[in-house]
Amino acid sequence: MPVRARAHVYDMQPYRPGKTPEQLMQSLGLSELIKLSANENPLGASPRAKEALVNALDIIHRYPDGACSVLRDALSEFYGLPPDHFVFGNGSDELIHLFGVAYLEPGDGLMMGQPSFVRYEASAQLNQATLQAIPLTPDFRHDLEAMADAITARTKLLYIANPNNPTGTIVSRAELERFLERIPDHVLVILDEAYFEYVDHPDYPNGLDYVRAGRNVVVFRTFSKAYGLAGLRIGYAMGRPELLDPVERVREPFNVNTLAQVAAAAALSDQAHVARTRALNREGLNLFSTACERLGLRYVSSYANFLLIEGGERCAQVHQRLLERGILTRTGEVFGMPTYLRVNTGTPEQNARFVEALADALRE
Repeated sequence: MPVRARAHVYDMQPYRPGKTPEQLMQSLGLSELIKLSANENPLGASPRAKEALVNALDIIHRYPDGACSVLRDALSEFYGLPPDHFVFGNGSDELIHLFGVAYLEPGDGLMMGQPSFVRYEASAQLNQATLQAIPLTPDFRHDLEAMADAITARTKLLYIANPNNPTGTIVSRAELERFLERIPDHVLVILDEAYFEYVDHPDYPNGLDYVRAGRNVVVFRTFSKAYGLAGLRIGYAMGRPELLDPVERVREPFNVNTLAQVAAAAALSDQAHVARTRALNREGLNLFSTACERLGLRYVSSYANFLLIEGGERCAQVHQRLLERGILTRTGEVFGMPTYLRVNTGTPEQNARFVEALADALRE
């Protein structure tokens, strides 16, 4: 009899990475490829982070600081939270995984908006939890009223990506506060704020307000997006110590590497770089939305660093035509939105190239 893994593991779809930019360039005969598919920071990392990385090369033969002490203290000062209100992960992906392992038992409920970040669903599958996927509203926002109505005695974790990926939409402070008033004590609400630094809206809620108020709320943030450290994989969660303690118990002792810790602490100190990133993104979103209106394309107003554009039945063709012109975007198939494209903002030159290529692709 062959050795078998747990039965439900075979129901999960493994992550299948696409071709690298280099492989795509070679297969298509391109000399250049503009990658606007992964919500990365086109400015790259802060010069301070790069300098810190070089200076840390002499210590990479030593094991990392398992407590992330320097980064923990830096974030504690930055946010005005006690040091024991943080837990760190190899990107937010690992934190999603760890919270599932720590909290979910077979038959428990994990609630999320649909569509939203796909790793929430994977956490439910891995831990044999019931996925409670609540459709977004017609304007592509989390339907908080429907989510509150759907909570059961077995619902354990509830994810709200704010802004949401792949739609870029947000829930307002008033909506979130009404929602939290309805949440029973046995539910842990996780506010995934991976795109927090990009939001410029007066009614956008800061999840830390609810952490400070003692709610059953945990906030995820990351250095992968606005801080430009996606390749180093480092994210963090903030919440009351008793909510984070189970995660500390199940995480690996050295789950965040030394270079990631060093670069993140340096990047945090360079808020001018974050401000430049935010301004560049706002300029890019304005260009994209104006182009969509001129081209007669519907789009979803975004507060993240990407725009979701409706391409209709020809969406796959438009994606391929863009690729043949050296522009890599993301189709919405993985999100269950096959008639949409998601494109993140780039440099001014890259953004202009995308708009020109999009107009050409639509004309064919």
